[in-house]
Order: sequence, then C-alpha cells, then structure tokens
Amino acid sequence: MAASPTPDAKSRKSSFAALDPLDLYDVRSQLSDEERMVQESVARLVDEKVIPVIREHFENHTFPRELVREFAALGLLGSSIEGYGCAGMNGVSYGLICQELERGDSGVRSFVSVQSSLCMYPIHAFGSEAQRQQYLPRMAKGELIGCFGLTEPHGGSDPANMKTHAKRRGKDWVINGAKMWITNGAIADLCVCWAMTDEGIRGFIVEKGTPGFTAPEIKNKFSLRASVTSALFFDNVVVPEEAMLPGVVGLKGPLSCLTQARYGITWGVIGAAQACLRQVIDYTKDRTLFGRPLAANQAIQIRLAEMSRKITTSQLLSLQLGRLKDAGRLAPSQVSMAKWHNARAAIEVARDARDILGGAGISAEYVPIRHALNLESVITYEGTETVHQLTIGRELTGINAF
Repeated sequence: MAASPTPDAKSRKSSFAALDPLDLYDVRSQLSDEERMVQESVARLVDEKVIPVIREHFENHTFPRELVREFAALGLLGSSIEGYGCAGMNGVSYGLICQELERGDSGVRSFVSVQSSLCMYPIHAFGSEAQRQQYLPRMAKGELIGCFGLTEPHGGSDPANMKTHAKRRGKDWVINGAKMWITNGAIADLCVCWAMTDEGIRGFIVEKGTPGFTAPEIKNKFSLRASVTSALFFDNVVVPEEAMLPGVVGLKGPLSCLTQARYGITWGVIGAAQACLRQVIDYTKDRTLFGRPLAANQAIQIRLAEMSRKITTSQLLSLQLGRLKDAGRLAPSQVSMAKWHNARAAIEVARDARDILGGAGISAEYVPIRHALNLESVITYEGTETVHQLTIGRELTGINAF
C-alpha cells in the first residue's frame, strides 16, 4: 500500500499548483495594493474593449479612436503627472498600464506612450505654466491628441544631426523641415516638434491647422497596423514665442522624453509576450498529435520553458527599473538595458509561438503573428537594439563608440 503524502509534500504540491504560468516568480506579490488595482482595471479594459476589436482594426489598418475616451476615463493619459487633471500614479503603475495595453496590441500602448511620455511629459517638465494649463487638462481627458516630432527621414538614430530648424523672426519663430515615422501624427491636435536653432535644439508646440504644417499618414505598413503613423512637414510654419518650451535647450529635452517612453516599452513588450505564451500553452494542451497532446512533447515543453524564462527575466528587470524610477535613481543606461533585453525577448517569444502554432500561426485568428509583426517596430523605435547595446558599452568602458 502506497504511503500517504507527507504534509510537506502536500504543501509543496499546493504551492506549485498555485503558480501563475505568466508570472512564475510571483511579481504580482511585490506590487502595492494600488499598483495591483491599476493593473486589474487596465486588464479588464483590455479584455472587454481592446481585444474584441483589435484584430479587425489591425486587418483594416485603422486606429480604434473610440478607445481614447476609455483610456482617459481610467486616468491612463499622463498618468504619472501630478495635477492638471492627471492621475499622479507612480512609475510602476505606469509600467503596468503599458504591460496590459500591449497585451492587447502594441498600437494602443504606443498611443498612450506618445500621449503621456512624449507629449504631456515635456509640456509638464519644460513648458511654461500657461502651456501646462492650456494643454495638459484637455490632453488628460483625451480632448487633445499629441504627437512627438523628433525622428527625421535621413537618420533616426542620430538626433544631433537634426535638419529641421527654427529661426527667429521678430517675436515669432519660423520652422522648416520634416519628421518621419511619427505615431499619432495624422490624428494629432498638436505636435511637440524639436528643431535646431541658433541657441541649440529647442522644443515647440505646433497646433494642427497652422499654415504650412501637414501630417500625411504613412500607408501600407505591415507592423503597427492599428496605430496611426505619419510624416510631418514644416514649410515656413510660423509660431509665436509662447509656443516654445522655455525650460530646456539641447538634446537633453528630447532624450529625456525618450527615456520616459523607453521605460514604458520595457513593460509593454512583456504583455505582448504573455499574450503569445498564454495562447500557445492552451493550444498545445488541446491539440492532439500521434495520440497525445502536443504539450506532452519534450521539445514543446522546452520551448515553452524558454518563453517563460525570457518573460520572467523581463518582469524582474522592469520591476526593479520601476522601483529605481520611483526612488529617483533611474539612469538612462539602465532603461537601455531593459529595452534591449525585453524587446528582444518578446519578439523571440512571439516568433517561436507562431512557429509552434504551425500553419495556424500565420492566421490573425491567433495573436502571435500580430504581436510578432508589431514587435518588429517596437524593437526598432525609441532606439534600435544596437543603440542600446552601445549605450551599455559606453557605460562599461567610458568610451563613446557611436
């Protein structure tokens, strides 16, 4: 007669059974009650509002603009800003927002990232009080949409080689130049445009409808199809002195914005990877080949374990990054490490999940192909993988190899 399991064995079995396949290291237990509440609220929004519509938007190359009011109602726009109608959440909460949104689609997370980190953040950090009062409350409500004009057609990885320029003319500024690959551009009510001046790089708020300012949408994308991407053209665009962000001169302005956005991306891609792993676990349990579930195959289990390892490492990197951010000790190179690692991990998870699905993997009925295509953009924008590798190399050696 077999011996009964000891109490310790029963306890271990219960503990193992309780592990979340998408959170093996129980990162959730390290969150505060408020952080968990934020994650749960956004997760419900994604399950109820994003996932049911996102496939159709991706296929039709359209942005689900009706979701903007849903994001605003939950306080997701400018969530880390204090005052001006913003929620004033901490950095970890913002990261969790990005993670859950990108579990739905990179396009919707990109919208919130650009609105919050690339547009509202510089207005709050570098703008005048009049600019903050004029724009931030309406942006938090989703009444105004912003875009961020930094990347240029001739080379996005070298912002110091900026060709767009602004010249003083009396009390006005005249802006000429072009920007490329701009999220939200064609639907934006305002653009935070960075331009070279005689004083150095300055930021300007350019409103939609300003003569000479156009933002045609870029068509025929095979990535981020549920996101609006545009070019921006400035042809003798005249803006008043009051449109300039007075609080910063030089690359520090746009680069600090990118640090904020990259931080959110480190969390966001985790959500995309989790969506792929969740679906492929379910698929391999249900699909029977050669008389047993696909999940019973050793090769499949090893591949699923690899996905879990990459997701778990990414979760721990982003959580520690968030804690450093909230403690005021975040360094840009630390963000580069996490953006490099997590984006690479996520795209590898998505690609392998698509492969495990076999022929079904190329169908939009399953999420990995959509996430894999989106992550081709995410791994490139806000600094390519090589840029982040060289940033870490510079941190280690003290030598700039750019």
